Amino acid sequence: MNAPTQIRVFSVDDHPLLHEGLATVIRNQPDMILTAEASNGREAIQRFREHTPDITLMDLRLPDMSGIDAMMAIRAEFPEARVIILTTFAGDVEIQRALEAGARAYVLKSMPPKELVEVIRQVHAGKKRIPAEIAAHLAEHYTDEALTGREIEVLKQIAGGNRNRDIADKLFITEETVKVHIKHIMEKLGAADRTQAVAIGVRRGIIQL
Repeated sequence: MNAPTQIRVFSVDDHPLLHEGLATVIRNQPDMILTAEASNGREAIQRFREHTPDITLMDLRLPDMSGIDAMMAIRAEFPEARVIILTTFAGDVEIQRALEAGARAYVLKSMPPKELVEVIRQVHAGKKRIPAEIAAHLAEHYTDEALTGREIEVLKQIAGGNRNRDIADKLFITEETVKVHIKHIMEKLGAADRTQAVAIGVRRGIIQL
């Protein structure tokens, strides 16, 4: 029976197994109904328009775009959209970006189903929810100086295995400037070398490999 009080949930994820699991969990809740599913960002935006669900569970990494970008596109049209970002990643930069972009909650896929449905209810009731482990992760880097756009570009080039000369050519800057950027990147990330800088950048969600 579809009582009007049911929370209409929309699930966006490209992993069939996770899709199945989420669908089962939601269908087992008397106060929830799964109204739609999507497996990429474009589909998510389209389906949201068709179904205008109460709650959207959005995977952070989708095949065609970031879940944050898909959420921003949805919220640009539907400012009231309540989106919960669901992910395996706990990078503080991505969490920060998701929350600034209007996510109501940020939860890890490792969370027990019982807690996830609780988060759905809380967000539906107008609350925001960030699990303690993620809040701690955010706080740890809260005072860190953020990388500039240019420094992120340089870090991406380093991750791609490029040497300073290649990076200079690709970004139309001098090799000296590249060295200065790398020095700043290492200082800001607290990295001992280039490899560690890339590892920290990936872990914190500053860059994706």
